[in-house]
Amino acid sequence: MIRSLRRRFLLIAMLSLLGTLAVLCTAIGLGAHYTATSRADRAITLLYENDGVFPAPAETHDPAAAFGFHITQETPFETRYFIVELTADQEVRGVDIDHIAAVDRQAVVESINEILSSDRPRGYANYYRYGIFHHEDGGSTIVVLDCFLQLQFAYNALRITVIVAISCAVIVFLLLMLLSKRAVRPFVENLERQKRFVTDASHELKTPLAILAADVELLRQPNTEQKWIDSAQAQITRMDKLIKNLVELARTEETIEDSAVTSFSLSEVAQASAEGFQPLAEAEGKRLEAHIPPAVELRGVQENMFRLFSILLDNAVKYCDPGGTIRLSLGQRGRNIYLSVSNPCAGADTAQLPRWFDRFYRADSSRARATGGYGIGLSTARAIVSRHRGRITNRCENGQVTFSVVIPQFPKVRKSAVHR
Repeated sequence: MIRSLRRRFLLIAMLSLLGTLAVLCTAIGLGAHYTATSRADRAITLLYENDGVFPAPAETHDPAAAFGFHITQETPFETRYFIVELTADQEVRGVDIDHIAAVDRQAVVESINEILSSDRPRGYANYYRYGIFHHEDGGSTIVVLDCFLQLQFAYNALRITVIVAISCAVIVFLLLMLLSKRAVRPFVENLERQKRFVTDASHELKTPLAILAADVELLRQPNTEQKWIDSAQAQITRMDKLIKNLVELARTEETIEDSAVTSFSLSEVAQASAEGFQPLAEAEGKRLEAHIPPAVELRGVQENMFRLFSILLDNAVKYCDPGGTIRLSLGQRGRNIYLSVSNPCAGADTAQLPRWFDRFYRADSSRARATGGYGIGLSTARAIVSRHRGRITNRCENGQVTFSVVIPQFPKVRKSAVHR
């Protein structure tokens, strides 16, 4: 369970960090691209408004414009652009390529055709940003700005941000791996105290119960009314059984030792369990049908599997409707082993199905007492299944209660207790 808790802690922390870094990288990338595009659009507008040249720095008085695209003495020399004048029939009327050396008139015509085919007033053609301005006479002016350096800066900023984010994620992951033990240490200590409490309490209770049982036996005298002594003896027996169940549940949730893990035939375990409960079911006027294929193998704790079948079959026999049929089935598909136990139970409360695996929960307390139940069996069953990296579910359909178990074949058994 501790290892599972550490994995969940690392998973949650890393997902939160990666989500935050992803948002940060996206914001920086989009922000840099938006800034480059906004500056280019402002430069294009200035060129159109000033007949293809930049105004003098002193003539720029708009603070917002200066913030978006600040003009200096070097701006006309470091900015590469060309301007094309079109007639109302979309024919080239004039071309100004004095401020760019990388293109000739043929390249300009090809670029203009690509721009006109996009049917957008502003946009990108490769790494060129363009703006189309229409005249009242039907003609238009297209200003095309070389934004290679600006876009390259935006992409480099995003690339560096991603590299830094990945590096930070790796560093944080390593730190979490080193510090996660310290983070979960209080929980581990509390869990160990809880286990010691259950074990110590069971030992402390067993001694007086044993003495009390011996004393009650000594009190039995011939020709004396024994009903009170019988009642005391029954309660002692009941308490002793409860203590044994609590200890069993605590041990089921403990670490699985390597020496306890073996490969065994789950089919034989299921068959032996079904044969053991067959007389009990028949004595109560119920039927038990088992569908168990041969040679279903499992790697795990064989004693736990015997206990799992015992819990599920005992629960089915106790709560099956009179004259009903209990069905046990075992199967294997791929790498998973499937087990199900079903029985008719007309009085089952479907709203309480998720609580059936809670400790000490009993859907019908009076009926549970009559059958000797404590509400611990299904909790133990869930602990056993989780210990073998499987899952157990229950459902109720048309008055039929079914417990379904899925266990991976030859699983890597957990080295820590099950997480509840």
